[in-house]
Amino acid sequence: MAKKDNPFQTRKVPWKKDLKMNWGVYLMFIPIFLYTLVLHYIPMFGIVMAFEDYDINKGYFKSPWVGMANFVELFSGSDFPRAIFNTVVIALLKCTVGFVMPILFACLLSLLRSKKYKRTVQTSSYLPNFVAAVIVCFLVQEFVKQDGPITLLLHHLFGLENTNLLADPNPPTFWIIYLVMGIWQGIGWGSIMYVAAIATVSGDLHEAAAIDGATRLQRLTKITLPCIMPTIVMMFVLGIGTSFAAGYDNILLLYMPTTYPVADTIYTYTYRLAFAAGGARDYSLSAASGLFQSIVGTILLMGSNYMSKKASGSSLF
Repeated sequence: MAKKDNPFQTRKVPWKKDLKMNWGVYLMFIPIFLYTLVLHYIPMFGIVMAFEDYDINKGYFKSPWVGMANFVELFSGSDFPRAIFNTVVIALLKCTVGFVMPILFACLLSLLRSKKYKRTVQTSSYLPNFVAAVIVCFLVQEFVKQDGPITLLLHHLFGLENTNLLADPNPPTFWIIYLVMGIWQGIGWGSIMYVAAIATVSGDLHEAAAIDGATRLQRLTKITLPCIMPTIVMMFVLGIGTSFAAGYDNILLLYMPTTYPVADTIYTYTYRLAFAAGGARDYSLSAASGLFQSIVGTILLMGSNYMSKKASGSSLF
């Protein structure tokens, strides 16, 4: 008996024929390929600086090779453990509170009945993401300075001393300011994926649950969240992989010498090594620090993806 062809099975097309049929798609891919090659892969050759006593006048090929000496100096530095600790704390705050807030915001949007009001709130929440980091950090500095509105409000409500909150060397203050600023700036943009995922949940499931007497909160926890769990897992894996970045641009714009003990992260530490103002610029040590954080980020990405695949069956790759 002859075997029938499956009408839903995708047939393999020879690459030459596919190129001829979809040459426009391949043509659009060329700028992306060149951008990635020139700006991402070719600069990776600079990691050789991590194993050299790099001299900008001698270049890569003439600078003396020192092996792992830069890593030994990096790990034995007095400021490095502090930067590691601050990075871990800020990363944990981003991967817990910062990660949950966009999900919660998307779920709250799904509960709104008025489509016009929902679109207004959703669009308004996107706007802070398009404000330049310099402007956002300037506004934060103005709000939390000695006579800023937030400082005065905290003084009247809780009797706190009128001081510049960003200059407070105590651990929680800077972390809380950074976390709240990040949530305000990114909650709308971060919720886009979840809003799109919620929109794909079948309305029949909600109608059946409503007929059975389920409340809106029960439908949210029993239907919506399980249905969008693959999206949540994917975003969580990506968040873990980039957690060591810790928004270094905002930190660099906010922190000051008095808050180095609580604000200095791996990225800002690397930046200060490479572009120290008025001091020696240690490009080799900076490259070693950058290579270290890249390796750690890759390990975190692979590890979180493996654990999510084992725990829930969903993974990024």
